Amino acid sequence: MVQLSIDGTQPLAYHYGLAKSLSALRDEGVLVVGSGNVVHNLPMAMRAEGAEPFTWATRFNDSVRSRLIAHDHAWLANMAALGEDGSMSIPTPEHYLPLLYVIALRRADDSLQFIVDGIEMGSISMMSVALGAGLPN
Repeated sequence: MVQLSIDGTQPLAYHYGLAKSLSALRDEGVLVVGSGNVVHNLPMAMRAEGAEPFTWATRFNDSVRSRLIAHDHAWLANMAALGEDGSMSIPTPEHYLPLLYVIALRRADDSLQFIVDGIEMGSISMMSVALGAGLPN
């Protein structure tokens, strides 16, 4: 197992490009795992049981899901394209960046499976995805 450090001062596109350069690892059978949150705004989190998601968090989570399905990696790796919902959902990038490292290694024939989805505490997305050939659709 090798852990990568994430430089939060670099733009999203930098991380996506860096991950693309690691694509040879998949040819060697290396499993790539990213751990983070699509929406991660702790200052806005509500500790109340059953807190409803913020509208901006739901919109952003839904947008990320649809862009993942559409293979729209350019949108996912462009902070300006993510708009105000993206800014609210990703006030700091360290929880979102692991997703870019995983999707940058996605092949055209890879299936995409949403293992977990939903928003907790109003502003924390628990979306988890698996990519790879042979996964059920």
